[in-house]
Amino acid sequence: MKLIITTMLFPILIFGQKEIPTNLAKYMQAQVEVNHFSGTVLVTKNGSVLLKKSYGLADREWNIKNTIDTKFQLASVTKQFTAAAILLLVERGKLSLNDRLSKFFPDYPKADSVTIHMLLSHSSGLAMGFKELALSTVSPDSAYSEIKRMPYEFSPGIKSAYSNIGYYLLGRIIEKVSGEKYAVFLRENIFEKAGMKHTGVSNNDSIISKKAKVYCRTETGFIHNPYINWGFNIGHDGVYSTVEDLALWDNALYGTTILSEETKKGMFTSHNDENWGYGFVINPFYNHGHQLVAHDGGFLGTMTSFNRFTDDKLFVTVLSNNESQSYIIAYGLSGIAFQKDFELPYTHSQTKADTAAYDNYAGKYGETEILKINGKLYYNSVEMELLPESKTKFFRADNNDRTIEFILDDFGTCICIIRTKGGIKEVVNRNRE
Repeated sequence: MKLIITTMLFPILIFGQKEIPTNLAKYMQAQVEVNHFSGTVLVTKNGSVLLKKSYGLADREWNIKNTIDTKFQLASVTKQFTAAAILLLVERGKLSLNDRLSKFFPDYPKADSVTIHMLLSHSSGLAMGFKELALSTVSPDSAYSEIKRMPYEFSPGIKSAYSNIGYYLLGRIIEKVSGEKYAVFLRENIFEKAGMKHTGVSNNDSIISKKAKVYCRTETGFIHNPYINWGFNIGHDGVYSTVEDLALWDNALYGTTILSEETKKGMFTSHNDENWGYGFVINPFYNHGHQLVAHDGGFLGTMTSFNRFTDDKLFVTVLSNNESQSYIIAYGLSGIAFQKDFELPYTHSQTKADTAAYDNYAGKYGETEILKINGKLYYNSVEMELLPESKTKFFRADNNDRTIEFILDDFGTCICIIRTKGGIKEVVNRNRE
């Protein structure tokens, strides 16, 4: 079986994986050339740098390149700093994980039913977010009034679902309890203690040196991201940083300079079926079979990924200012670091389909189901069509970074698939009927 699989892979497959830094660099260069990545990447193992490089432009008008010390908006990677600040206040006896939202916002609907723990672990039932509001020019007080009117998605505590509003409220609670602005508390109690001199919280007025402009992708090219009102867009978003500062933060989380071991245990514990800890997702499905504490972010041109493989002391962070898919790139980089087989990004071109083979391909492969409907192949649902680039290899119409290759035995029967995400290959056998 192994011989059949390896001899049928595309010629751009990289074997051996012995030269990890070289392969990481090749992978990122292909991301630049094929997918137009713009941003900065850092991969470290036991504190040693495997890849640290910047790509693309921080300012497209002036043709100014990104550099290692370019500052990027972090989007939802911000949440881990909000969680750390809340946990610091818990350690200091200023609040409790069991405190009710009503203690801080008595006018908020159902506030007696929501705890700090629920807000931290995305089990409060509060809605996902308020994108349109973040693009407005309303005052913080008006924004709170608007947010307060947004209905709950479910009754607090019965299940979990990602909520930006929950972390916005945590940001406001930090201010109420500490008596300091969110930005000041994070700077004095987290950033300075970790040595993060190039990290802060955005506002509507300050000029921040070496901070990348942000660009959105359209069918006709890149455009400026729209105005974002940083006057209240905090808690769930707002922090900016560099890859080197994030490495300092990663290192601080291995020690007790900022949080105690007992507090970090709660932070890094999965508290529900969606694997949410406090400010992190714990051991998500993209962990390569290794212990992973992570969080991604994305908002209007900004795409970020922060990954701590704690048993391996592997750290991978990808920060982009042009909507490059940082979370998929981070998955690819970490897979290469774990010496998994991979292929470099390449341009996918649809070819004429050999639909006679589709009955042979349709079926279940692990948790993946390949569907044949009206002469077309689909990945798990009719929303994800598979487009042929060869007789046996297909790419997803919604994301050409995801491919499926059908592997045939000597009799022409499909026995397994090679499923590729971010260039990392995984062999999945066909389920027995």
